[in-house]
Amino acid sequence: MHNLPPDCSIGMLLGITHRKMSQQLTHRLKPYDISPEQWSVLYQIYQAEGLNQKEIAAKAVKDQPTTTRIIDLLDKKGWVQRVNSRQDRRAFLLHLTEAGRQLIEKTLPVERDANEDFVKGISSDDLKLFRQALLQIHFNISESEKQGEID
Repeated sequence: MHNLPPDCSIGMLLGITHRKMSQQLTHRLKPYDISPEQWSVLYQIYQAEGLNQKEIAAKAVKDQPTTTRIIDLLDKKGWVQRVNSRQDRRAFLLHLTEAGRQLIEKTLPVERDANEDFVKGISSDDLKLFRQALLQIHFNISESEKQGEID
């Protein structure tokens, strides 16, 4: 289907599809000077301001060093600010600047439109099954990792 080998593995198909989706979203966000990776972290801060970096990393499903690098860039671009935590002087909490809030509000429709385009022609029932299948694959991999089958 669509120039892919008919016997393409699930892993290969997911990888190819993820790359294409990421390229498409990168293209759509380019006028706003933000990458999909930066956008996902900024969006997590938008949804839950006042969290620390570790909490944002977990919500964005990114590792700590990657999250730190992205937050540094978002800070440099003037979209987030770090505020010292009252509970832990070593930690800081993340908040959007007004420019960061405006950027998310302008780009939310861009991200939503992209996702709608990605699933065009797929029924809501099929999407629900697809999500369930992906979650099961994720669960299976997590279980294998816990059992030490995959290092």
